[in-house]
Amino acid sequence: MLREDFIEIFDYITQKSLTYTLNTNGTLITPKIARLMRRKGRKMVALYGATAEVHDYVTRNPGSFEAAMQGMAYLNEAGANFIIQIVPMRANFHQYNDMLKLAESLSDVSRGSAPWLWFSANHSQTRNREIACQRLDPADVIKLDKPSVKNLLMNKAPSKDFSILNKVDDERLFSKCINSRKDFHIDPYGQMSFCCFIKDPSLRYDLRNGTFKEAWDEFIPSLSEVVLGDQEYFDNCGSCELRSNCRWCPVYSYLEHGRYTAKVDYLCQVAEENRKFKEKMKLTHLQYYQIADITIRLSADFPLLENRFDIRFKEFKVDHPGNDTIAIHLAPHVPGKSDINLGSEVFRRPPWAIYRNRDSWVYLGTSEANNDNLYNVSIYNLDYSKGTIFIHPHVAKLLGMTSLTTYPSDQILLAQVLADRQACIMHSSGIIINGQGLLFVGHSEAGKSTMMKLLRNHGEILCDDRNIIRRYPEGYRLYGTWGAGELPDVSSASAPLRAIFFLEKANTNEVIEITDKIERVSKLLSHLVKALVTEEWWEKIFTLTDKITSEVPIYRLKFDKSGDVVDVLKPFYD
Repeated sequence: MLREDFIEIFDYITQKSLTYTLNTNGTLITPKIARLMRRKGRKMVALYGATAEVHDYVTRNPGSFEAAMQGMAYLNEAGANFIIQIVPMRANFHQYNDMLKLAESLSDVSRGSAPWLWFSANHSQTRNREIACQRLDPADVIKLDKPSVKNLLMNKAPSKDFSILNKVDDERLFSKCINSRKDFHIDPYGQMSFCCFIKDPSLRYDLRNGTFKEAWDEFIPSLSEVVLGDQEYFDNCGSCELRSNCRWCPVYSYLEHGRYTAKVDYLCQVAEENRKFKEKMKLTHLQYYQIADITIRLSADFPLLENRFDIRFKEFKVDHPGNDTIAIHLAPHVPGKSDINLGSEVFRRPPWAIYRNRDSWVYLGTSEANNDNLYNVSIYNLDYSKGTIFIHPHVAKLLGMTSLTTYPSDQILLAQVLADRQACIMHSSGIIINGQGLLFVGHSEAGKSTMMKLLRNHGEILCDDRNIIRRYPEGYRLYGTWGAGELPDVSSASAPLRAIFFLEKANTNEVIEITDKIERVSKLLSHLVKALVTEEWWEKIFTLTDKITSEVPIYRLKFDKSGDVVDVLKPFYD
């Protein structure tokens, strides 16, 4: 905005491009510029303090705070949405919370900029000494830019790091940046490059003596081969065990030392703090649970306290992932419908609706009275091995929850996951006696809990309400679940499935084999715990049901409360 022709340039760019990003300190915004900035794009206004005293000390420009406030007022009057970018450093860090409050009063959106300062491009020793003095303690950098649990588990770079480089895979230090570029930078002198931090003249293209097409199609791609790692790089950053925790990028090295391959000692300290923070975060934001030989890796943006879930889950908790692991992440906010790529609707039964797009399933939990009022949004990949569940913040604070997914029941997810593994959940009670798994199937009031009470002293109860059958090449196994029944007894144990019994209350105790295939299939299907069903799920379940009814002994079990049923069942486990 120091240029007299700024408005002309801005007008041209915003009419020719899909989007733009504009960073400004706000002091030179006029009503006319503010009206122009209503055009869709990303506008960020820097804030250096919560008061004029601190702000102007940082900028070394008396009156800059009032000028910035006036510029932001012009933007608000014009209805030009903008982001306030808070720039933290030692001189203003004591006002950081006040800066946040001020930003919230001035704009609907605010964010912290990168919480560490890189050196000046003009290599002024005086300026760079002062910049070094203004850098925050490394631990404070991590407090301001905590790695998200999701990024931590996926080994991604810090969320606010300007570089997309988390790891350089070969000696071509800029190959990743250049190959994945989606934008470009032009400085006030017409020099174009792939990154605003590139100040080396040899890596910038002079648009005054060439064309944009040549710069984009030829010059910038050629730079992949120009900056290569040397011995200095491979002896330091290229072989450092902290590399995945580090914000290092070749451009920062160039600004710091005038070389692309040098390490930045300050970033080494930040990386060490980042590593410590991640290790601590794993202990408080990550848990593993195992059910039916499937490990659920549960992570959250909030601490997973010891009493977050019902005590039944303790039996299923494990210390590490297994051979078959699905990942579920809990995020304490719910996006709006307009923020989600829904795809095509495949299921609707209030309060749930399911959509499918090219590479994911989208589950919407809505109020029956208002379908637009979302209380839960879940997005899974197509095989349900990864998913993010968005929940309201008050749900994240609940204790003693009976579901890892925070749904009314985990069966909504588990039924889908199990179907892919030739497994299903049954309305049933299950027990292991002498190494044999016995499954007693029935709906509410059928006597599932009663049967467990009668057999309790003879074996290990798996669950009195929900149990899992899983088919393996060598046979079927029976697994318990954390499903909430009348009895508190649950177990993560498993055993070969010996027989399935459909319960019937009677005045006698008798086992009657079901020989009719249609009756066997019908009974089994009517007692399945169903997912929010889709066509794909039914196809898998019909195939599994056909195999179970052909390969597992199935009986009707008549019983009374006398306890004599124990003797009737002895041949199946004795």
